[in-house]
Amino acid sequence: MEVNNESSQTYCSTNDLFALFKEDFIFSIAISDLEKSRIYKLRHEVYCQEIGYHPPEISNQNIESDTHDSHSIHCLIEHRRSGLAAGCLRLVLPAPLTEGKNKRLPLQDFGEKSLPHETLHPAKLPYHSICEISRFAIARAFRHKAINNETLDLNDIKHQFTDKERKAFPLIVIALFLATYSLVGLMNKRHVFAMMEPRLPRLLSMSGFKFTKVGTAIEMHGTRNAFYIDHAKAEKEMHKDLMPLYLHIRRVLAPQVEELLEAKQSVSIT
Repeated sequence: MEVNNESSQTYCSTNDLFALFKEDFIFSIAISDLEKSRIYKLRHEVYCQEIGYHPPEISNQNIESDTHDSHSIHCLIEHRRSGLAAGCLRLVLPAPLTEGKNKRLPLQDFGEKSLPHETLHPAKLPYHSICEISRFAIARAFRHKAINNETLDLNDIKHQFTDKERKAFPLIVIALFLATYSLVGLMNKRHVFAMMEPRLPRLLSMSGFKFTKVGTAIEMHGTRNAFYIDHAKAEKEMHKDLMPLYLHIRRVLAPQVEELLEAKQSVSIT
């Protein structure tokens, strides 16, 4: 059997890049208010200072938070050597049943009428099976350019990244999605929703994540649509090269999710 040297070298370089990423970045679940505040601050920098998003709940403390954060799981990606927050995400679990079917997930807040799908709709699926991924943010220091408005001064960042460190930066966006899918699985959810600009699902499809558009376009600091993916299907169709990193992230997050659930149970008991 002949070996394709070019593909073999590519595979090795991909493995090396994933190894570098695992070495350079830490995944952590925010449990304390202080840990959550760090994530809210990063969200403020990206969503409010760069994108220009000004929600009614915004405070004067340079944090971005909303009512859905109270029933969400928050994850931070931290650069190990610098200690800088590199990226964050949240997995929104359905709001309490008392809120009603039209208030289960954030995307319903943005326009119930923009969700015309007959079956793939948060109000028409089993309550305990749904979730939404949102508030993806990558810190300006780990991107080549600003999103919209350059209001963050990179000169304030004291850490000087090496060329080797920078090689792993493009993996942050994929790592955020892999962390999300890990949390979805660990929380035993199946039906996953997200509000995304059209180009992101196309980008993710190259990694095997094939989202279905279930909503009409709305204006939300750019065109956004509601998308859906079945977690079980996503795991099966994930690009095989991503599986080692996915399993690594899931192993790291699993005990932290247990700790979070134990902490919540302890609070509810007291």
